Amino acid sequence: MSQDPQSPTRQGRPSMTASMRSSSFLREHQQYRPPSKPENHYGIDTVVEDLQATSVSPPREISPFKGIPSAENPPRVIDGQSHELSHPNCTPLPGASTNRLIATLFYKSTNPRVSNAIPSPQRNPSPKGSGQSPSVRAADSDLPPTMAPTSKLDDFPLEPPATEPEPLDHLYGANVSPMCIASFLHLMSTFPLPAGSTDLHSSHRCLKIDQSHQEHHPTVVELTLSPAPASDYLPLKDLRKHELIYRFEREWNVDVALRADTLWRRYPRLVVFDMDSTLITQEVIDLLAATIKDPPDLAARVADITHRAMMGELEFDSAFRERVKLLAGLPGTLFNELRPVLDVTNGVRPLIKALKRLGVKTAVLSGGFLPLTSWLAGELGLDYAHANEVVIDEQTGKLTGEVKGRIVGKERKRELLIEIAEKEGIALEQVVAVGDGANDLLMMEAAGLGVAWNAKPMVQMEASSRLNGDSLLDLLHLFGFTEEEVRQLSA
Repeated sequence: MSQDPQSPTRQGRPSMTASMRSSSFLREHQQYRPPSKPENHYGIDTVVEDLQATSVSPPREISPFKGIPSAENPPRVIDGQSHELSHPNCTPLPGASTNRLIATLFYKSTNPRVSNAIPSPQRNPSPKGSGQSPSVRAADSDLPPTMAPTSKLDDFPLEPPATEPEPLDHLYGANVSPMCIASFLHLMSTFPLPAGSTDLHSSHRCLKIDQSHQEHHPTVVELTLSPAPASDYLPLKDLRKHELIYRFEREWNVDVALRADTLWRRYPRLVVFDMDSTLITQEVIDLLAATIKDPPDLAARVADITHRAMMGELEFDSAFRERVKLLAGLPGTLFNELRPVLDVTNGVRPLIKALKRLGVKTAVLSGGFLPLTSWLAGELGLDYAHANEVVIDEQTGKLTGEVKGRIVGKERKRELLIEIAEKEGIALEQVVAVGDGANDLLMMEAAGLGVAWNAKPMVQMEASSRLNGDSLLDLLHLFGFTEEEVRQLSA
């Protein structure tokens, strides 16, 4: 009997292959499977059986791993994430040199910004027709006095300042948030790389965390970028002043310190400080003027001259002589009476202690008065102290209003810094200068690192780094020390 051509072809007998088989007959037919193991969990015997039935076509020789990843096929972890081993922070190949940039981000927790959409409670708009000058109205602004470039409309030629960027730290966290880091890396990726470089590699370290917050968010983060932007297109000095960097700082309420990753960055040997408004929070000459009650406006006049000199509006040497003349007749013993009044800046004492434990020499170069400067240097344990000497009448014991010798102004500060470095046999690349006024700019320029500490606007713009926090101990983070290491050094 012939088979009907329309009838379906008979299928083969079903069979259980190795991939369908479990390691146990009972486990295959049991009603309950424990949730601790997935249903596709197989025993090692089944895995071995499956491998025996597997063939690789064409056969490929497996080379043993020698511990060095291949450039063609770098080892990757593909279970859950993709990770690629790279060598941007390793020692360079023979004939090459390291070209890395260190960016340290300091969150300014003591100086939060207010959203542009919300009127600032600190700003009291003057009524129309009040007759107040722009400079007076600027004093009522919520902009900090150390903001660069300025908060006075009179200082902007031809056109008013651009609209401030919207602050983002109150949206993504009052810290150096991951979004802040991602935004900075995106910003740096817009700058051209050196010839022959195609990719920008980065890594980061959290140097300091906010211990007052339960989640311990980072407030100081160090980023390592490799390679650094092309220096022939944008030198580091110009990169620090770039408009995009400044805008980023305003958006995220941070200070960005950019430094080349060199050996001297991590090992300073001499740190030089200004005194007034740096090692101490006051201006000594203003303290002296405040003791004179006749005429009653003398203290205000001296303070105004001091402010204009520090802003760079007046030549420092002539301004200092003018102020000293106003102090004629004060008793010479007044310097001793002012010692208890001096307010040492927060973080200075542990900073000097840490620098001493590191073997770093320290000095204070002050445009103030030698009697108080020498006394403070002895109290803090500084190695060098230089300041101005005023003439005291031997018969009356009072100030004559004259200055002995050269004024310790901006030129003299630079000369003294170089002299101390040569005396100690220290290269200028390993010298750090810290100050706040225009008379500190030349010594900052001569040093390997110049740090503007809560400085005047012009100094903030010209210095290679700036700190606007509440503790001078943050200076150690510029050298790469973590908060834990800082505590160990200053203990």
